[in-house]
Amino acid sequence: MTATDIGAFEEDGFTVARGLFRYDEIDRLCAEFTALHAAGPVPGHFAPSVSDDPLRTHPRVMHPHEISELALRFLLDQRLRTVLERLFGEEVLAAQSMFYFKPPGARGQALHQDNFYLRAEPGTCVAAWIACDEIDRENGGLEVVPGTQRMDLFCPEEADAGVSFAREYVPPPPGLTPVPVDMSPGDVLFFNGSLVHGSQPNHSADRFRRSFIGHYVGRSADRIGSFYRTISMSGDRVPLAESAGAGPCGTEFTPHGPH
Repeated sequence: MTATDIGAFEEDGFTVARGLFRYDEIDRLCAEFTALHAAGPVPGHFAPSVSDDPLRTHPRVMHPHEISELALRFLLDQRLRTVLERLFGEEVLAAQSMFYFKPPGARGQALHQDNFYLRAEPGTCVAAWIACDEIDRENGGLEVVPGTQRMDLFCPEEADAGVSFAREYVPPPPGLTPVPVDMSPGDVLFFNGSLVHGSQPNHSADRFRRSFIGHYVGRSADRIGSFYRTISMSGDRVPLAESAGAGPCGTEFTPHGPH
């Protein structure tokens, strides 16, 4: 990460590390999750089912680092750690991993803020969003709203269930607009937990939009939502106290997690 990259993160709330992972590494990661999906449900992590809804046939895999050694290696990768420690300015803890298949026809996720869910305190979380396919507007790439990282958590409105699988929707504040982030396999989008972001449905005919996501908090954080199980970047369990209450809106704690 250059000083320009760090400056972009501070100014806009996000930055992209292009080609941080090699194509062959991403191929192995995708093969791992293809095999995991073919093997069937893993209780507590994902449960594919026969459905007309693409997100039920290819649901998110939650906390895959707990069932896959390869996913754990990605979550704790030294390259991510180096960038994250520069962004946080301190040691970091991993709080969550996820893998998204997002097949053709899948709904997106309305604009939202990650720390609405994680409730990391004090401070916020940072996401490392690893692209596993060519990702653009057609297949439901991410959109971010620069500047919102400097704002407090918003209390969301109800999202349109026809285009978003999640119920929360944060309208862009006046004067700010979503910006699409196109990515290639191996690119990593780092963004602040208060940054408003989301994705549109996958409108492509035959393109998946696969991604592996890690959420991280600074070592100075001492509270987090009960759904998240923090570990050090060496893999040791580092339990944090549970965030008190349900946050400013009363709906933050859900079993679904962000994205």
